This record gives sequence, C-alpha cells and structure tokens, in this order.
Amino acid sequence: MLVHICCSVDSHFFLQKLKKIYPNEKLIGFFYDPNIHPYSEYRLRLLDVQRSCDMLGVELIEGEYNFRGWMEAVKGYENEPEKGKRCSICFTDRVEESIKKAKELKQSKVTTTLLTSPKKSIKQLSEVGNKLARKYGIEFVSVDFRKNGGTQEQFALAKKDKLYHQDYCGCIYALRAQREDQRKIPDELFVNLSGQLQPGSIQQKIKLYKKRIDLEKNNQQYEITKNGFLNYRLLRSYFCIDKKVIPSYPIFYSYMKRKKAKLKIQTKIKEVYKANRENISIVELSYFNEIMQTNYKNIKDMIYNPPTVEEEIEFRNMITNTFYSLSPVIVVESIDFESFEIYLESIYYQDVIENLVIF
Repeated sequence: MLVHICCSVDSHFFLQKLKKIYPNEKLIGFFYDPNIHPYSEYRLRLLDVQRSCDMLGVELIEGEYNFRGWMEAVKGYENEPEKGKRCSICFTDRVEESIKKAKELKQSKVTTTLLTSPKKSIKQLSEVGNKLARKYGIEFVSVDFRKNGGTQEQFALAKKDKLYHQDYCGCIYALRAQREDQRKIPDELFVNLSGQLQPGSIQQKIKLYKKRIDLEKNNQQYEITKNGFLNYRLLRSYFCIDKKVIPSYPIFYSYMKRKKAKLKIQTKIKEVYKANRENISIVELSYFNEIMQTNYKNIKDMIYNPPTVEEEIEFRNMITNTFYSLSPVIVVESIDFESFEIYLESIYYQDVIENLVIF
C-alpha cells in the first residue's frame, strides 16, 4: 500500500494505526507536497518525516516539488478559507499523483495521512480519493483515526517521540491568513540575505533537528524545550552622509519608531559616539574588531560574513550596558562626520524558540 504523507505528526500516528489494520501489507511512504512554502519548510518537514519512517521501518519516497505547477493550479482561489475550494484542488493533486505513483510501483492500494489531519475534511478526501481510484483502477483506503480520542492520541504520540510540530498546513495562503488572524508577522518567509542564522527561523530549526538526529545516532539523551523570547527582524536600513549612502551595519535589536531621522553627533564616550536624538550609538569597525576580536576588513566583509546573533547581542550589551536595549547601535568604517541621516526599518515581536538540552 502506498501512503501519501503530508507531515510527521500525521504520518507517525497514521502509519502505526495502518500497520495494525493491515499487518500483511508492506507500507511505502510517498512525500508529495508541492504546496508547502517556503522550500526551507518543505525540507524541514521532509527531514522529520524521514526520521519517523526510519523509526517505523517504512520506506520513504520523495515526490517532485512542483511548486510552480501548484501555484498555477490554485490561481484564483488565493482567498479561499481552510477546507474550501483551494484545499480541494490541493489535495486532489496530491492524491492523484500518489495514485499514479502507486500504479507505477504496482501497488493495489493507496491512502493519505491527510485523513488524520484535523484541518482537513474526511468526507472531501474520501470522495476525491474514491473517484480518482475508480479512474485509475486502484483501491483508495479511507479510514477515520480521529474518532474516539484519536486526535488526542496522535498529538500525545508526537510529543512523546519529539516530532516537529508545524503550526500551519503548509501553503503560503493559509500561512498568510493564519498570521493575520494571530496578528503576527509571517517570519517563515523572512531570510537574512547575509546568511546569518536568525533565531526562531526555519533555518535555525533545520539545524536543530539535524543535530537531534546526530544525537540519536550516538545514543545521546536530549530534550527539546520551548521558550518565549523577543524576536527581531531587520527589514531595511541605510546611513547617509551629505546625501550619500555609506556602508553601515545595524547591530541586532536596533530599532527606531520613526524609521527616518536627520541627526548630529552630540557626545563621545570612550569609542562610542552618541547622536543628539533617538538614543543612537555609532562605533567604528576597528572598535568592533578590537572588542569582539574579529578582523573584518570593511563593512561589506561584515555584511557578507556576519557575526552570529549571539555575538551581536554580546557587543550590544557592552555598548549600551544593558541586556534589554532596543536602541540603534550602528557600525561604520570611520567616523569623520558631524551630521548624518539614518533610515532604519525593523520589527520586534514576541515569539517562541526551540532549544536542545543535552543530558
């Protein structure tokens, strides 16, 4: 039997239930989910599905990531609600591709872990699955593992086996609608152009879950904990002298409510220059190198080979003498000016971050 898989939280529970009902069937997992966006989220979910299948002894096949084709298919249905027409188009595509793969592999049955997802309609899925199965001459297995406390059992199992628990179905439109309802930014879509690993980002989660797999291979005990924290993203910034933009580097947590200001250097305390407003601190790159024991040649070098966020926060604490400052701290190559113009657009917000605690 070919089992279309959407995510590890659904598949880990679903596959174990299927094994009990069909003890003589060889189950083959098929990860075909071109709806998942961004691609980094797709890789993260696939990573966790592979771990789950390895735990259960189930072969896993990865389908094509046909995101462009998926976007074309749902064009015009971007604003449909969950379980609406867009979802129907989406899972019809995934079920049909799964049936085609099952026929290619000479499997007599096919099913999907979407049946156990609380965000999907079992009736819709069954109708689509049975219709397509008749078309291709194959059996669609429709089961309801949600009833009698199945959903609670599913989530308990996911927690016990430390699965990655995503908080949106996968598509960009559902993500957008969900974040609007939550009054949160869709930071899943944010990637730092410098390559710096941002806290709470998908890239940070991929690193964590890969390390988790390495720990398990070495029989190392660990726990994944969650903590609330103040997250931050820099959106855009520039620094001007006499209307000419010069290279600059805002340190993590630099924030200005007004975004744009014309200012003057007011004081200098040791090697830190203070502006007359906005609580801005400006330092030369040479001072950053001295304090942090780095050897950046210029700001461009710093931008494309950035410090870690932790190093930037450490430097910020030294400059501001506090660990909770949001005042702008800007690094420039040299300070030979008295006035300047700054534009700084950034956001900070409450978030949750996962951490590995190794025993």
